[in-house]
Amino acid sequence: MTAQLISGKAVAKTKKEEMKAVVENLKEQGIHPGLAVILVGENPASMSYVKGKIKDCGEVGIHSELIRFPDTISESELLQAIRKLNEANAIHGILVQLPLPDHISDRKVIETIAPEKDVDGFHPISLGKMMTNQETFVPCTPAGIVEMLKAIGCPVAGKHVVIVGRSNIVGKPAGQLFLNLDATVTTCHSKTKNLSQYTKQADILVVAVGRAGLIGAEDVKEGAVVIDVGMNRNDQGKLVGDVKFDEVKEKAGFITPVPGGVGPMTRTMLLENTIKAAKWLKQNER
Repeated sequence: MTAQLISGKAVAKTKKEEMKAVVENLKEQGIHPGLAVILVGENPASMSYVKGKIKDCGEVGIHSELIRFPDTISESELLQAIRKLNEANAIHGILVQLPLPDHISDRKVIETIAPEKDVDGFHPISLGKMMTNQETFVPCTPAGIVEMLKAIGCPVAGKHVVIVGRSNIVGKPAGQLFLNLDATVTTCHSKTKNLSQYTKQADILVVAVGRAGLIGAEDVKEGAVVIDVGMNRNDQGKLVGDVKFDEVKEKAGFITPVPGGVGPMTRTMLLENTIKAAKWLKQNER
């Protein structure tokens, strides 16, 4: 068997068309969703990501502001800039592009963003609400993964989801999100012994560690859904995932490509969170 591709590009395109209609409707009600993106320094990858996010905003009609600072900005100056955006009425969502320079604390930056504008879903309050299954901003990559599974008609309840990776951005929140959706979840990481014995049990396998070719066909159950979150450069400079795509696609039922899989959905869910933030702000004003 050859796995069916789950195209993040295609799912993102459909969702953005839906969002465009929602944004137009909000504007008719006097609500103009706005996103502020803060970029510190000139990291090429970060600049590329930010450019894509600003472009996405334009496609669905969301107002966006790119705020750039040199990598010499002090932590206190950056935190003050965030506090000003917390008070800005035209801004509903605030995103600070990571990574930040070593002298600036990611944790302090994330915790300074007002929870009601935390469209990345990284604030402890957002994560705490997700833990207790309350309405909140869900981190964009895990949310995008769930949307991709919906797109292929893959039910989550009762399935065994194995997640390889325990980052605060993908692994941990993805595990909690799947638990909230009634899956049985196993989380593996760098200290897991005999990793393959766990990954071979997965109905849905999510790999997010940043190690090219970590998962091969021998690590995957026949017919499994394989979600590759990895983004790596191989020796030839080609963008590849954490999964050995060419061999795993001959065993899996569904698989995401790299690039064109999870990446486009991560950016799309940022738009959805920004729209949600605008709606919530309007509701709270009533």
